[in-house]
This record gives sequence, structure tokens and C-alpha cells, in this order.
Amino acid sequence: MDNLSLLSFGPDGWGDELLAGLKITLALAFVTAPLALITGFLLALARRSDRPLLRIPATIFSTVFKGLPELITLFIVYYGVALLLRWFVALFSDAYVTMPAFLSGVIALGAVSASFASEVFMAALGGIPRGQIEAAHALGLGRWATLRKVMIPQVMRLALPGLSNLWLVLLKDTALVSVLALPDLLRRTFIAVGATKEPFFFFAVAMIIYFAISMVSSGILALLEARYSRGYAR
Repeated sequence: MDNLSLLSFGPDGWGDELLAGLKITLALAFVTAPLALITGFLLALARRSDRPLLRIPATIFSTVFKGLPELITLFIVYYGVALLLRWFVALFSDAYVTMPAFLSGVIALGAVSASFASEVFMAALGGIPRGQIEAAHALGLGRWATLRKVMIPQVMRLALPGLSNLWLVLLKDTALVSVLALPDLLRRTFIAVGATKEPFFFFAVAMIIYFAISMVSSGILALLEARYSRGYAR
């Protein structure tokens, strides 16, 4: 019971601090996920293009960020982009520029997730029969109409299982941003551990929170998969 009192809200507990950290963790995941999905889909289309100017850069981008550890990517974005910004700003003023930790996390995790999402979308696009696209063109549908009405609905059905796994991985990878002192759930857990000397209790609480988020996400994603799979035999 004494340990549970540490989760109370107010000056004597850490419940409000952990809740604030959870909000930042979820905000980071929800901002990064749409960016990664859109970028990953565009990368997949570019990699399937017949134009080398689109295919080659997209392939290089995906290969590089799939091969780099997320933590190194995070440091490169946090320090490297800040260095470039300072160099650019130095041309006009003496202002000192730093890279926000939240934005660094969005860019770094978004780039890594987009690279893996492009693989999922590549496989999904390859699962659409070529005859359907030719039939859409024969009916007078343009590229955009074919993409929106024929390809995207089927891509979502085929890609959702893989994208669901990427979302769960992204949720866990948000904890890496704590090394940049972003006050997310894990960072605040470390602070609580340092102040109370109760590492097992607070890390167990953080584990339960991450697990609960994953379970809720899995349930929602399962409903989406069922929705997009209506009318298809299992």
C-alpha cells in the first residue's frame, strides 16, 4: 500500500508526472505514425516507378534508414540537423540554434518507420492483380482515380497486419527519445526512481502502462483489419 501511495496525484505522489509523460509519449507516437505512413506509401510508389530519378533515391533512403539503429538515427538528427541549422543561421546572425527533442524524435522515428512501412506497402501493392489496374484504365479512370478507388482499399487490407506490427514497434521506440531529456513516460519514470529509490515498482508501472497501450492498440487494429477484410474469404 505504501508503494501505491507513490502513484497519488499531488506534491506527495508521482501520478501526475507519469500521466504527463504518458501524454508526451502518445503525442510523439500519434504525430510520427501518420508521417511515417504517408512517407512510406510514397516511398513504395517511388520504388515501383519506372523513372530512375524516383526509384533510386527512394531505394537509397529505405536502405539507409532500415540499416541504421534507431538510437544512432536519433542522435544524427538531433545533433546533425542542429549543426546544419547553426551553420545556416550563422550566415545572417549570431543566434544559437538547437534542435527540439520532440521534433528530433518525430523526424528520426518517422524516417525509420517510413522505411519499414515502404516494404509493407511494396508487398501490398504487389498483391494487387495487374488486370484490375488495366481494367480501371480501360474504364477511363485516371491514375489518381485508380489509386484512390482501386488500389488504396486493397492496399489497406493487405498492409494492415504489417502496419499493425510497425505501430507497436513505434510505441516502444518512443522510449528512446528519453535520452534527449524529453520528459516522456520513461524519462519521468527514471526521475521517479532516482527520487524514491523504488526502481522495481516504477519500472513495473511503466511496463504495465506500455502493455496496456499495446493491448488497446491491438484491439483497435484488429477491428480495422476485420472492417477492411469484409467480403473476402479467410
